[in-house]
Amino acid sequence: MLCENCGKNTATTHIKKVINGVSTQKYLCGSCAAKLGFTGLGSGSIAGMLSSFLGDMLTENAGLNTKRCAGCGTSFSEIIESGKVGCAQCYSEFYNDLLPYIKRVHGSVKHIGKVPNSAPLAVAEPNRIALLKQHLNDLVAREEFEAAAKVRDEIKELEAKEMQ
Repeated sequence: MLCENCGKNTATTHIKKVINGVSTQKYLCGSCAAKLGFTGLGSGSIAGMLSSFLGDMLTENAGLNTKRCAGCGTSFSEIIESGKVGCAQCYSEFYNDLLPYIKRVHGSVKHIGKVPNSAPLAVAEPNRIALLKQHLNDLVAREEFEAAAKVRDEIKELEAKEMQ
């Protein structure tokens, strides 16, 4: 396929943009991609991405924020330039400055996280339910219906928790 910009060289770069749900694609040769500023997109780091998100802070607070972290000595402007926080204490020191940008990058400032499927508690509950069902069958066989009703209720409660 030939470059869509110059029409001479073989296209080696594929650029796909999605803006407001409208997808556009361009196939460019290496020199046209470089001229249009599309070089090194795949090799960007997360730090570079974060730095671009924080970049507008540098112009807003140029020279105003000279506060440094007591733990590592990093200033907020250095965090903006590098996209990396110096240490764990930086989050406390620059909490108010970082908060809006963390929210913008992650969508929230509260960590929700995930529970892995292999969590020990996830495996332990079904075994407990199976044991209780076996115990329930034994109680019914011995005609201990009041105790069986309590075990039945406990099984239902555990199964309800499991469904959530």
